[in-house]
Amino acid sequence: MDFSESDEIAALRASVLRLIEREIEPAIGAFERAGAFPRPLVEKMGAAGLFGAAFPERLGGSASGFTAVAAIAETLSSRRPEFGYLMNMQAMTCPFTIFNWGTDEQAERFVPDLIQGRRLGMFALTEPGGGSDPAGAMRTRARRDGDVYRLNGAKTFITMADVADVGVVFAKTDPAAGHRGITAFIVEPHGQPGYRADPIAMPGLAPTFRSCAVSFDEVAVPVANRLGAEGEGFKIAMNALDYGRLTVAARLAGLAHGCFEAATAYANQRVVGGQAIARYQMVQQGIADMAVEIEGARLLVAKLAWTMDQGAPATRAAAHAKYFAQVAANRAARTAAEVFGGYALTDAYPIQKLAAYVAVLTAGEGTANVQRVLIAEDALGLKDANRHPVRNRLVRPE
Repeated sequence: MDFSESDEIAALRASVLRLIEREIEPAIGAFERAGAFPRPLVEKMGAAGLFGAAFPERLGGSASGFTAVAAIAETLSSRRPEFGYLMNMQAMTCPFTIFNWGTDEQAERFVPDLIQGRRLGMFALTEPGGGSDPAGAMRTRARRDGDVYRLNGAKTFITMADVADVGVVFAKTDPAAGHRGITAFIVEPHGQPGYRADPIAMPGLAPTFRSCAVSFDEVAVPVANRLGAEGEGFKIAMNALDYGRLTVAARLAGLAHGCFEAATAYANQRVVGGQAIARYQMVQQGIADMAVEIEGARLLVAKLAWTMDQGAPATRAAAHAKYFAQVAANRAARTAAEVFGGYALTDAYPIQKLAAYVAVLTAGEGTANVQRVLIAEDALGLKDANRHPVRNRLVRPE
């Protein structure tokens, strides 16, 4: 089996690094000082094709596949972790859910602008008090009223909800039906009476990409914007989360690699007791553990992306990749902090920022315990993780 990375993926990683160095790094400081969303940079990323790897050429994508999606997400997150959010909102959970479950008309209307960065996306599933139980805890309702549905309720920790042009939102159309009563909608928030998104203060994270508390008060959504049939929302959400786990796991691997690069460079430069701290065994132990665990995380992410590229069931691979990437990233952040000592707490080095984003992706994107339950039930034969039918229109067009 060949474990080497293809020339195409290596070239893709290099192109992402060039874009970071030439476009993002020189400009992002001004947006951060103003606390403004960097829409022009998102448009440049879209124009460069960073969001279109999982979409067919007819919609403006490159059809490069999920291995390319993972490589882009990992490379972005190793250098500018805040831009990793875009791989969820602009490349996967929002546009891919519309492409995967929507009509041709819906896909043609929304997907090209999202993956080109001309419109901004969001994915609104989590609710206050709901956590990792979206079906049982969902309180948002959608009531049919002629040619529209009227949404009422609240969501929380919804990334980019304050700037989003398009969102996939889940609500119950039949509260008595449990998870079978959930329906998915394509919502266009701008100018909508009754829509509100308030940024949540999250110290340590960039002020340019905000998670929000969202409320819906009689927000009208055309019936034409329903995604799938009534009652299909839970199935759509679970399918979408698998693809979202690809980018989350890849971003975690990228964050871990960013910690590793910073720690190894610093260990070779920092002199204590007349020699570089890289010469000390305890530092070497931490670096060795980081190197192996990051490699393991990257291999599991690669397996997940390959599985998706085959159009095969990927829930098991997604749980394995996300869980181990969380473990590797947490340990990498802790080890890097130990290598840097007090300097890890300063703005002079990137460790504090990387650690903050690791925390977001190991808590805000679902804790490791959620994946442990799924993995254990699968391993024990209690629930087959890959029991659900695959829906992947990039690989299996209908």
